[in-house]
This record gives sequence, C-alpha cells and structure tokens, in this order.
Amino acid sequence: MKAIQYYGPQNIKYEEVMVKPPEEGEVVVKVMAALTCGTDVKTYRRGHPVLIKNIPSGFGHEFSGIVEKVGRGVENFKRGDRVVAANSAPCGDCFYCRRGEYNLCENLDLLNGAYAEYITVPARIVEKNMLILPDNLSFECAAFCEPLANVVHGVERSGIKEGDTVGIIGIGPIGLMFARLAKLKGARVIVAGRNPLKLKMAEEFAYSDEIVDLKKYPNPEKIFKAFTEEEKGLDIAVECVGLPEIWERIFSFVRPGGTVHFFGGCKSGSTVTFDTTRMHYDDITMMSVFHHTPKYFRMALDYIASGKLEVEKLITDTLPLEMVEYAMQQHIDGKAIKFLIKPWQ
Repeated sequence: MKAIQYYGPQNIKYEEVMVKPPEEGEVVVKVMAALTCGTDVKTYRRGHPVLIKNIPSGFGHEFSGIVEKVGRGVENFKRGDRVVAANSAPCGDCFYCRRGEYNLCENLDLLNGAYAEYITVPARIVEKNMLILPDNLSFECAAFCEPLANVVHGVERSGIKEGDTVGIIGIGPIGLMFARLAKLKGARVIVAGRNPLKLKMAEEFAYSDEIVDLKKYPNPEKIFKAFTEEEKGLDIAVECVGLPEIWERIFSFVRPGGTVHFFGGCKSGSTVTFDTTRMHYDDITMMSVFHHTPKYFRMALDYIASGKLEVEKLITDTLPLEMVEYAMQQHIDGKAIKFLIKPWQ
C-alpha cells in the first residue's frame, strides 16, 4: 500500500509499505478519510515521546473507513462494514481502569498510521473503541470522532450548564469544537484568537456569542469581564492553546467561585505561577482533562450523527495522501484548520 512514514522531525516520506495482516482480534480498515491534527503537526515539527515508538512509524490517527479484512475471533465486524476507530483503548485491568479512570490507563497503547491506504486496528481497539457508522453519516464527518471525543470529555468534566458564561482562549479545531459544545449546553460563549480563518469559524461553526480578535485587543481580560454578568468574570474559563503564559493569564478571567480548565497541554517540563491568595480565598476550581474514553468516543459519534455539529465546516481543503507534508506546512503557516486526506483520491 501507499503510506506516509515518519522518520523523524520534519522527515516524512510517501512510500510503499506492506499492509500488516490482521492477527487474532485485529481488523484491517481501508482508510476512506483521514484528518490532520495539531498533535500530528507538533509531532512533525519536533517528534513525540509517546506516539512515535519506532522509526519508521505510521503517521496520523484520525480516520474512518471500510473493513477490508478481519482476523480470527472477530465477531462484531465483517468485511464491508463502515467504521470509525479511536486511536487508543484502555486495558480495563490496571489501577486506573479499575477505578473507571480509563483515560489514565497505564497500558494505553496509541494507534498511528491513518495517513495510508489501509490501517490495521489492534484487537483491544476493535473490541472496545471501534464503532459502526450510521448509514447516512459520511466518512469525512465520522473521522472527527477522535478529536471530538477529547472535547466531549472536557466539556462534560467542566460541568458546563445552561446559563453559564464560558470563555475560551485558543480557537484551533479543539477550541472551536469546545465552543460549539458549550453552546449546545446552553452557555453564553466568548472566544478569543488571532487567526482570521479561525475567527471566522468561531462565528460560522461555533456560533460564539462574542469573538475577540487578539491582534486588535492583546490584553483581553477587561473585554472578557465586560461580557459577563455584573462584570464579575467568567463562570468557566478554558485554555485551549497549551502555553504556560496563557495558563497564567486566563486564571485572571474567572470570577470568584468559578472554574479554570487548562485543556491545552503545555510542553513537557513547563511550569506556571498563580496567585495563591486569589486561588484560595476566591474559591477557584482548577482542573485539566486528558484524552478520552470509550464512553466519550461513543458520545462523539452520537453528536456528529445528530447533525448538531457541522464538523465538515472545519475542513479547509481535501488533499491526496502524497500531500500530507504540504498540509503540515500549511498548518505551521497558520493557513488551515483541518485538512481532509483521501488516500484513494
């Protein structure tokens, strides 16, 4: 098959490789749609300590497709099924899984290789985190299940409810989906970003109530508070950038009794400083959420199938497999939200 292989930072190749035959419990999926992702861009630029275990490695992890082959013992899927698979599945046996904290599974094995004509899905993911698509759902929309599952997890754990005022800094695809789900929860949503393409999507996809252009207003604290009831501050502030300096700034946006959600992961080794007096005496909740679970992956598929999230609006362009490196460069240049990669185009 044709596939993109990862050899190191800024070193990926479009080449021919063997399709891995399915072992017991595994399934080979013909990839009909794959999506570019911010994590893939970071990996392309500087590598990744968890996602890339061997060199060369498969690349890409958001996809949907058609079951091509099934291994021994697979009972719930057959050749021709239209499916979407997550990029991981918990073991169910470790310390964290026994407590229902499946996103923290000690044996979470992440799947890569979606930028290819075929991908072999491990048995555990087939068993716990691969789903059959509704007949009327496109492959393109279904491929959004994995990134959306992370956002569903974040929104549910944030406790967003009707009437809340939620502020989001960072409106890449994750921030945009967070804003849209917050709107569906009945919240009033304020977002801030710099990229004109993403600011446009904050209106046309997320239906945000207020949109702050950080190029015009580099110090948005007062603006955010001005949009809140009695200018007290946000009920929930969400950081979707993953920069320590933004973590520290967004802390000041929230009202006493509010919640700060650090959803964007910072570079390993980063540190931040907070005003402990304000944190303690203003009774502020600080939280963060990592990854997803089978529950949230299923919820993501339900959200997309319902038509309430027009995820296709987030696709900047459709590209063939051999143009993945071009897509990475476009992301680095700030000219894309997500690319749809079609291996069979």
